[in-house]
Amino acid sequence: MTAAALYMHRVTVAAEDDFEGWRDAARGLAEAGVPPEGIGWQVEGHGDLFAAQPDSVPPPPGPSFVVPRGFVELARAAICHSDPERFALLYQLLLKLRDNRHAMEDRADPLVDRLEKLAKEVRRDAHKMHAFVRFRELADDVGTRFVAWFEPDHHIVRREAGFFVRRFANMRWSILTPALSIHWDGQRLTEGPGATRADAPDGDPVEEVWKTYYASIFNPARVKVKAMTKEMPKKYWRNMPETALIGGLIAGAQAREAEMIERSVAMPTAAAQPTNFEAAWRALRDEAASCTRCDLHRCATQTIFGEGPLDPTILFVGEQPGDQEDLAGRPFVGPAGQLFDRALAEAGIDRARTYVTNAVKHFKFQQRGKRRLHSKPDGGEINACRWWLEQELALIRPPLTVALGATAARSLFGKVMTIASLRGEPHLLADGSECWVTVHPSSILRAPDEQARQEAHDQFVADLTRIRKRAAELAH
Repeated sequence: MTAAALYMHRVTVAAEDDFEGWRDAARGLAEAGVPPEGIGWQVEGHGDLFAAQPDSVPPPPGPSFVVPRGFVELARAAICHSDPERFALLYQLLLKLRDNRHAMEDRADPLVDRLEKLAKEVRRDAHKMHAFVRFRELADDVGTRFVAWFEPDHHIVRREAGFFVRRFANMRWSILTPALSIHWDGQRLTEGPGATRADAPDGDPVEEVWKTYYASIFNPARVKVKAMTKEMPKKYWRNMPETALIGGLIAGAQAREAEMIERSVAMPTAAAQPTNFEAAWRALRDEAASCTRCDLHRCATQTIFGEGPLDPTILFVGEQPGDQEDLAGRPFVGPAGQLFDRALAEAGIDRARTYVTNAVKHFKFQQRGKRRLHSKPDGGEINACRWWLEQELALIRPPLTVALGATAARSLFGKVMTIASLRGEPHLLADGSECWVTVHPSSILRAPDEQARQEAHDQFVADLTRIRKRAAELAH
């Protein structure tokens, strides 16, 4: 007979990550004052043969109580950890909060510290999933599907499914893991049983382009092997096409660095031939030219990629191309672009020293007779196109990025943002670089009268002036 047989109450949750099931059971037990040692927690299908059955009579209810929001956030994360004691640990903290609503503020409490570490490890595992999932393209009975294989350390797949739905809303995809699989058909998310690595495809033609791009941007002067393997453990390498190149790139890093130094000495002025970074940017631009990640490519004339130097002082991100940009093949050349150029000049910014791009690379419009009227891109289209913007940012690594309008801000920060809440001060992007937010020039053109347009224009120029000064500080 095991100690489990001494439990007065046996609680079975539906799955390893069943926060709702744990919460409902824990609330009633805590209100009844049941001590932690009187409860046995288990996951359905993983029971103890010697465990006592649940009581047929529930414990008498006690007074209800309220817990701080921080505990709910902590519990939602920690519940996804693989530690089998997580249910009991969270219940212990719940009882403490019943008696002392400020119990979580005691950072010296070993229980609080342990649960915070569990939650942190779950969030780190989620970050790894976001960064290291690699989809491979294959054909099925319906058409094109993208399939990825991933091996999480914790029970995060359901928790992170929404991230991939938002980011790849217009793709049909599957993520296979040992415990379960998730599938998105463009409208509905479903779950399936676990899989094996052999169930996922090994590669597709796009990977050769991606390898070329990765090899081109690999910087031997910044190689830190220990830091790299800490952030990208080798267990993920076999699922990522670019990691097959890392060994050779590291092995040749010193030779490549010496070559770079020798070339910079021999060519003190701008080189006529393209650099590795220019070749990588061109490969990225050429790949984007055939993008079909969302339906906007069906009606637009062409993909409008970013333009400008690859070592800019400032990188500007707009919303999407307009009618004239779609025809000309360049960003910011229509009425809003002309206003943008004037404002830059008034603020003392040389557009030739900036890189200008858009959050969405195809023109979205409604046909009205012979006119094509701008139509705002939706969340799925922004998410589908974010991949290209992220590659531009990763390649160029601008010291300062500017979001022109709410669509650009949403693409850069990954969620809906308001201009009023962000305007006028720096914010950090996910890669640690600095971002400023201001209005899109087209909003000035839409102002109701001349006075309103002038006021909006002046404020826009004031924003750009502050941005120019901040860019100079960062460059210094």
